[in-house]
Amino acid sequence: MTFQEVRFPDNISRGARGGPERRTQIVELASGDEERNASWANSRRRYDVAYGIRRADNLAAVVAFFEARNGRLYGFRFKDWGDHKSCLPSQIPGPTDQSIGTGDGTTIAFQLVKRYASGAQSWTRAIAKPVAGSVRIALSGVEQSSGWSVDTATGVVTFSAAPGSGVAITAGFEFDVPVRFDTDALDVTLDLERLGSITSIPLLELRR
Repeated sequence: MTFQEVRFPDNISRGARGGPERRTQIVELASGDEERNASWANSRRRYDVAYGIRRADNLAAVVAFFEARNGRLYGFRFKDWGDHKSCLPSQIPGPTDQSIGTGDGTTIAFQLVKRYASGAQSWTRAIAKPVAGSVRIALSGVEQSSGWSVDTATGVVTFSAAPGSGVAITAGFEFDVPVRFDTDALDVTLDLERLGSITSIPLLELRR
């Protein structure tokens, strides 16, 4: 995957619209009942950043960013202001926020994940783009200041020594969403005051 480790401008992403999308097949039966099947095992996020453009300077920044990414060619980081932490948005990430595995005395690498739960149901999302300097790790509830490293391009945490059998491994972090532009053309309009506008700038989450 062609990806550049650069983040879309925060001051524009803050005003974006979007969120998770799922794909469900629904078949209506002759009786009026319906059968539903999930086409995707995981959700995929879509955004429209045109809503974050409020000034001509914002427009110029987006055009420059679009050109530097060659339209849809290169992926990049995007901060989803509604979902960018291992904890609730109002909280500070802590080392016990999310379970990322259990030690077996052999495994040294663990993928960062975030679990979404409601009632008895839950879904676990792999986190591939943690924010540098934000990751905190704990073993059996005790924060570890050393003995591990994290690859901010993949979200994989690697320990210098394998955690012991049965040891709970937890993490807290901030993260970005890997996305790309979902268009190769920007339709820019200039009004009488020479303030630019774009009707839509779609972004699509990149999945492995």
